[in-house]
Amino acid sequence: MTLEKEQALIEAVLLLETDPVNTDFLAKTTELSRDVVEEVILLLKEKYQQADRGFEIIKIGGGWVFSPKEELWEYLKEKYGKKNNNRLSKAGLETLSIIAYSQPITKGEIENIRGVNADNMIRLLISRELVKVVGKKDSPGRPSLYGTTQTFLEKFKLSSISDLPKLDEVEQEKFELK
Repeated sequence: MTLEKEQALIEAVLLLETDPVNTDFLAKTTELSRDVVEEVILLLKEKYQQADRGFEIIKIGGGWVFSPKEELWEYLKEKYGKKNNNRLSKAGLETLSIIAYSQPITKGEIENIRGVNADNMIRLLISRELVKVVGKKDSPGRPSLYGTTQTFLEKFKLSSISDLPKLDEVEQEKFELK
């Protein structure tokens, strides 16, 4: 079963959607069963793994999206790469990684790990929608707890937070409270 019409339909939806879309959305939009959508996604993933294809279908943040193949990024980054003003500083990346690996975490805990004030970095990460308040800690003062967002997963091409690279013992110690 080649599911040619179904493949064309799913391709069209993926091309028209700017954000990753999950299987349920694809099924509802195309009026195909969830099983057929899953089968079509597998067929399309195989199809786009061919060497003569410039993009692939990848899962980001629980949804499917077209993305240029990783081996082409070097050629494309000059023209299509993000501008430097979207880059995070070393301090921003450090704060974001502490939150990503230790979430949920309070500002005080972040500052304890980093050894410096984290107000500006947390504000910056929130403004870029990489981090959000995910709750309140059940302790005196009820400090806010921070965690990563769907945007974080999408920007870093992760399907879920469990896809973060695993840390070795030395790296894990960096994320422990002092």
